[in-house]
Amino acid sequence: MAEAIQQLVLDKLAQNGPIQDTRTLTLPGHSEPATTSDAQIILLGALNSLSSREMLTYTTHETMSHVLTPEGSSIALKGSHEARVWAALPMKGQGKPVTPKELESIVGSEVAKIGQGRAFKNKWIAKESDGLVRLAESIDDATQKDMREVDSTGTLKAGEKALAELRKRKLIVLKKGQWFTVEKGKNFSTSISKPETDLTVDMITSEAWKNAVFKKYNFEAEGQQLNGGALHPLLKVREEIRNIFLEMGFAEMPTSSFVESGFWCFDSLFVPQQHPAREVQDTFYLSDPSTSLDPPAEYYAKVAKVHEHGGFGSLGYRAPWSEAETKKLLLRTHTTASSSAMLYKLAARCRGEDVDDGLEAHSGTTRNESGSKDDGFRPAKLFSIDRVFRNETMDATHLAEFHQVEGVVADRGLTLADLIGFMRVFFKKMGIENIRFKPAYNPYTEAKVGNSGMFRPEMLEPMGFPKDVHVHGWGIGLERPTMIRYGISNIRTLVGHKVPIENVEKSPAVRF
Repeated sequence: MAEAIQQLVLDKLAQNGPIQDTRTLTLPGHSEPATTSDAQIILLGALNSLSSREMLTYTTHETMSHVLTPEGSSIALKGSHEARVWAALPMKGQGKPVTPKELESIVGSEVAKIGQGRAFKNKWIAKESDGLVRLAESIDDATQKDMREVDSTGTLKAGEKALAELRKRKLIVLKKGQWFTVEKGKNFSTSISKPETDLTVDMITSEAWKNAVFKKYNFEAEGQQLNGGALHPLLKVREEIRNIFLEMGFAEMPTSSFVESGFWCFDSLFVPQQHPAREVQDTFYLSDPSTSLDPPAEYYAKVAKVHEHGGFGSLGYRAPWSEAETKKLLLRTHTTASSSAMLYKLAARCRGEDVDDGLEAHSGTTRNESGSKDDGFRPAKLFSIDRVFRNETMDATHLAEFHQVEGVVADRGLTLADLIGFMRVFFKKMGIENIRFKPAYNPYTEAKVGNSGMFRPEMLEPMGFPKDVHVHGWGIGLERPTMIRYGISNIRTLVGHKVPIENVEKSPAVRF
């Protein structure tokens, strides 16, 4: 078919010269000239093929015309809704009135609904008793005539106002069309044999290349646009924050343990076993397996004792200790569970144990308060950025799964002033300089941009740290800085199945 159309165009050019209007052509297999948009689209494919070989040139001319919608086509064939309603009714005084329900069964509910109103407006029908009858003995179905005129000519003699009314009724739509003028190109020929696109070994050995016609190579053609990968906005902000930590000499903690025990997630952090955060409505607990392996026995005994009876300068919680509570498996509610485990490893040398905690390259050396022999402690700066899980009611600012950014600093003689100074430097690197500090109560699951403090002696000393070793702990969420950076108001459009892929692809690189 395509080759037949190409041959038709070339023959017309050879016989008659330039083709002034391609709508005058009759395509192979058709009995009528190619006046429709579909016919011109088919013709365009043939023109493009010949133009690429410089056998012809063509100029595009655009047209605008009206075409019928499916509803308009139905009216052109069967009559307007109002005419069909009128035809279904008896003349007044000459038969039983037709009820609206009966009318729907005759012409259909949509036709009956639309047609009644227009028929009443035209005074073609009237109500009688509980039904409808004709008023006019004959009618002029102007709408059907208009549809047939538009279908044959693409417009109306009545003018734009009448066309606008039909468009408003969604009976016609404006459609863009095109036609072409065609002239001979510099490589014009009535032969449509395709030029060679590749020089093969056989063509070289047989010397057929000498008489072959090769397709012109387009050095200016652009290659296919390839879609590369794109980092999610969360990953961009995560990497920026991670680089700040590394720049400040922190080591990244391993935090791949999404499932933790109640001991490491709560008990080791001196969170009471009766704390509301440990309730089912706040924490996701596992059903299979439901319990963890035993923690280190000596450390476990110290933690249990300080909770139930006190110690290390603390009165404890004076509440019964539950071994079942401490062995429950759960989805960690904070990455501080991993921080606690890492601090326990850091204190191994202080306990006289030979443990490889992987922190040699990131630890310094200090002397204890008395200046006596080394007690094994090495200061450390650790951070993590990873997922945590809480049994939240999801809304525009809360998800059940999110990311926590956490940092801990362990050294001798640290004070709250050191923590404040560190946070000023950290946030300044993020571009935030106007910082205020105030003591506050933060409910366990309430959203907050930042939170910090000093770990309690009841937590650190059972691990084996000397009394003069203090630890800063602080954290922020990853989602909230990202939402602020990218102007996102609903967290569900940042994380989850509602995230538009194009937003990920187009999001700029973050720079605090």
